[in-house]
Amino acid sequence: MSQQEELAPSAARITCLDSLREHLQWAIELEHATLPPYLCALYSLDPARNPDAVQVVSSVFVEEMIHLALAANLLNAVGGHPVVDTPRMLPRHPRTLPHGERSLELSLVPFGPEALEMFLRLEQPAPPGAPAEDDGYETIGQFYAAIEQGLRQLCAELGEDQVFTGDPTRQVTAGPFAHTTGQLAAVTDLASALAALEEIVEQGEGTSRGEVWDGDQDIFHPERDEVAHYFRFQELALGRRYQRGDTPRSGPTGEPVTVDHDGVRPMRPNPRLADHPLGHPIRTAQEQFNLAYCELLRQLDQAFNGSPRTLGAAVGAMYGLKAQAMTLMALDDGDGSTAGPTFEYVEPELRG
Repeated sequence: MSQQEELAPSAARITCLDSLREHLQWAIELEHATLPPYLCALYSLDPARNPDAVQVVSSVFVEEMIHLALAANLLNAVGGHPVVDTPRMLPRHPRTLPHGERSLELSLVPFGPEALEMFLRLEQPAPPGAPAEDDGYETIGQFYAAIEQGLRQLCAELGEDQVFTGDPTRQVTAGPFAHTTGQLAAVTDLASALAALEEIVEQGEGTSRGEVWDGDQDIFHPERDEVAHYFRFQELALGRRYQRGDTPRSGPTGEPVTVDHDGVRPMRPNPRLADHPLGHPIRTAQEQFNLAYCELLRQLDQAFNGSPRTLGAAVGAMYGLKAQAMTLMALDDGDGSTAGPTFEYVEPELRG
């Protein structure tokens, strides 16, 4: 049974193809919004002192990239055009989720209690029986339930062939990926669309039966199933792994998980270019990072809009960001903190 089928009926406002396409563009923006906070937390971790935390955050980040691409596949499948290289992707931090719960702020902070609290709120599973919510949603699962509800309704009213009118050559496929067994599959019909939505929700919240597992195998621990994003962060917060028989109510009862909070680079929270004058070494390094990140956005936009083979270059650019972030986090920014990436948008005509 799908997540949406378990949720109470609601007056979802996705009642036409244009509205469906609009919401799938919001989904792209939602998935992207998670990336800068995850990257800052990941880059702040010393992998030698915090291998468990690095595994968790890196695996979640890669799966969020897959979710972004799946959202783009969904939008392409219904005749839309994904927009990735846009200032809307990089508003000033702290920021809210696109069209989501206004009280949840996403910040650029190093790994630690503040970051874990933010990630747990971000990945919070929908309560049993929670209604689908197409705007102002309380949980990501409720938002995707509204998209599923809209898809089913439009297919019933218009016919599946009138909903899935997109060019199948625009679909992006890839996998397996490092850090996850998640797959990036094409979306061409209702069945594959529902499978994509299920992949997104279950990796974040757990299976629709309310379990802690996401249905995949743990690539780091092949002897056990993979834990959904919310419960992976719980493992770090509570210092213990989930094991078979554990439930959301019981919490994790398995082996200890170690987090060394002294093995974290003390990045200044929510840094801005304007914190330093033109020509300052920190500002120069931040400007270079922003150029590289916007080049990643450009490559993703290209991959999702008719050139799917360029996804490999985008993935390479993504991994190339790490060296620049490490350079920043080695720079003293005063008051015991280090510099960090600002994730500010650079207009195409200024990229050189």
